Amino acid sequence: MEDKQILCVGLVVLDIISVVDKYPEEDTDSRCLSQRWQRGGNASNSCTVLSLLGAPCAFMGSMAPGHVADFVLDDFRRYSVDLHYTVFQTTGSVPISTVIINEASGSRTILHAYSFLVADFRQRGVDVSQVAWQGKGETPCSCCIVNNSNGSRTIVLYDTNLPDVSATDFDNVDLTRFKWIHIEGRNASEQVKMLQRIERHNATQPPGQKIQVSVEVEKPREELFQLFGYGDVVFVSKDVARHLGYRSAVEALRGLYGRVRKGATLICAWAEEGADALGPDGRLLHSDAFPPPRVVDTLGAGDTFNASVIFSLSQGEYPGRKRGPEACPYPETTLIQLFVPTGKTMQEALRFGCQVAGKKCGLQGFEGIV
Repeated sequence: MEDKQILCVGLVVLDIISVVDKYPEEDTDSRCLSQRWQRGGNASNSCTVLSLLGAPCAFMGSMAPGHVADFVLDDFRRYSVDLHYTVFQTTGSVPISTVIINEASGSRTILHAYSFLVADFRQRGVDVSQVAWQGKGETPCSCCIVNNSNGSRTIVLYDTNLPDVSATDFDNVDLTRFKWIHIEGRNASEQVKMLQRIERHNATQPPGQKIQVSVEVEKPREELFQLFGYGDVVFVSKDVARHLGYRSAVEALRGLYGRVRKGATLICAWAEEGADALGPDGRLLHSDAFPPPRVVDTLGAGDTFNASVIFSLSQGEYPGRKRGPEACPYPETTLIQLFVPTGKTMQEALRFGCQVAGKKCGLQGFEGIV
């Protein structure tokens, strides 16, 4: 019997990434160290990481025709991501972001716009059959500048009018194909309907066949906060926590846990301070961060953390990979042993998520995290 998949619902964009040795001053002409196209977007990035970890996964999001969409789809396929439920719009274009990565600090600054993604999805082997092709709008685009001296990334997004996947689109999803569904918070009113459909499905299933659900509340938008009440696992970002007045992950978990549903676990990652979780037993869990010897690119680190936690909780093994030190993605000289989880505990999942996210921060892109 074919393994059930993990479905990630959310955004895919084209990231145009410029790597620089220092952040450029305004109104200057300077050279970058390198430049690349990279498929981006939270749910899209999480699919890439899940695929690299060995988990069968699928992406559901909106796509629009054009060269950018071709690139994105090719990259998804290169990572063997299932695109069966992608919604293909008949007009518009894929979003594009320009990302500036400071290689000195690993920071990334993102400028958003939209249009090349299908080709990249295909190249990565990501299944795009769940993509919702919209009849209007354009694919979002981001401009990313990476500072080579510190790894910072600066992103400017041009967010086009490409419609997000709707609850009607989600009605076409065969839920029996999936063991875990992850929702990146975007059009929350529609996503609540999707989550309610999963709840109705789970009510008819025996315990071993119920779909596990996670949601991500990353942007500090009031509309998204209704998503706290759904999901077995809820990821809340540092940005949202600080927007709501919390000064640490622990403060945020204690202050926000009342918003999640009974039995859920709330997780908050806090960059170099690691990540914390609070579950129904009231016990706070913590994992330190695992920084690489040198931070070069933090773009997608949060998506990597989320995907790695989901991977750990959903199955926990690298199919076909050895356990032990030889499975560790860090060089032996770092003296860090990657803990390969067995899907047993949230503590293990937190640690694994921090380790893989830390590994990613020492790499340009995602290749090499395992």
